[in-house]
Amino acid sequence: MNLVGTRMQRNQVVRTMLDHRSVRKYLRKAPSDEVVGTVVRAGQQAPFASQMYSILLSRKAARNPFRAPLLFTICVDSHKFETIMARRGWKMVTNDLTLLFFGIEDASLMAENMVVAGRSLGLGSCFLGFAMYQADKIAKQYELPKRVFPLVQLAMGYPAEDPPPRPRYPMEFTLFEDRYPELSDDMITRAMDQMDEGYLAQDYYRKNKAKIRLERGRKEAYGYGSYSWTEHICRKWGQWHPRSTELVKQLELRGFKIS
Repeated sequence: MNLVGTRMQRNQVVRTMLDHRSVRKYLRKAPSDEVVGTVVRAGQQAPFASQMYSILLSRKAARNPFRAPLLFTICVDSHKFETIMARRGWKMVTNDLTLLFFGIEDASLMAENMVVAGRSLGLGSCFLGFAMYQADKIAKQYELPKRVFPLVQLAMGYPAEDPPPRPRYPMEFTLFEDRYPELSDDMITRAMDQMDEGYLAQDYYRKNKAKIRLERGRKEAYGYGSYSWTEHICRKWGQWHPRSTELVKQLELRGFKIS
C-alpha cells in the first residue's frame, strides 16, 4: 500500500490533531476553571474499559516542569473501582497485569483527548513519560491510596513559543493492510530519512541540547549536524532500563503485584 500523495479529508478536528506539537515554554496566564473543567470533561469522554483512571492537578507553576500553569498527572486507578466492587459485594480477582493493561489503555486515551481538547482551546501541552519511575514520590506528594499508579504527566498552558509540528513516519511504514509486510531496505531507509531529515531541518537537537550521552565505552561519531531522531531513539532504548526491577518495585509500592 502506498498512500503518499493521497488527499486527506480535513475539518477543524483533524486540523487540530495534525497541528499538534509539544510545548515547553508557557505564558504566565493561568487557564480558567472553566477551561480546566472542559479539558478534563473532554478527556472523560474517551473510549474506556472501566474508567480506571484518576487525574491529579497541580497549579503551582513555580514548581511544575517548564513552569507550566497546569500539571496533570494521569493515574491508573484500581482503588476507586475496588471500592465500588466492595459496595456490590464483590472482590477483585483479575490479575494485576491484566488490570494494568486495561488501565493504561483507559488513562492513555483520556490523556490524548485532553491534549486535543486543550489544543482546540488555544493551550499547548507536553507529555512527561517517566512519572511511572517516580510513582512513590508522586504518591507521597498527593497522598495517594494504594492501587493508584501515576502513569504519565501532562504539562499544559498557553504557549509562549510556536514550534513546528514534528515529523512522523511515512504512511507506508505505519499502515499495513491485510498483512504485515517484509520491511525492505528501501522502506526502512525512507522511514529513517523522513524522521532524521525533518528533525535536522528544524535543528531540533542542537536547539534543545538534547544529545544522549553514549555509555559502555561507545565512541561518539555524531555532531549536531548529523545527530537526529533515529540515533537519539536508538541510544535511549539501546542503553536505558535493561532490567524491569525498578519499575516492578514502583508498581509493588503502589500495591500492584505482577510477578
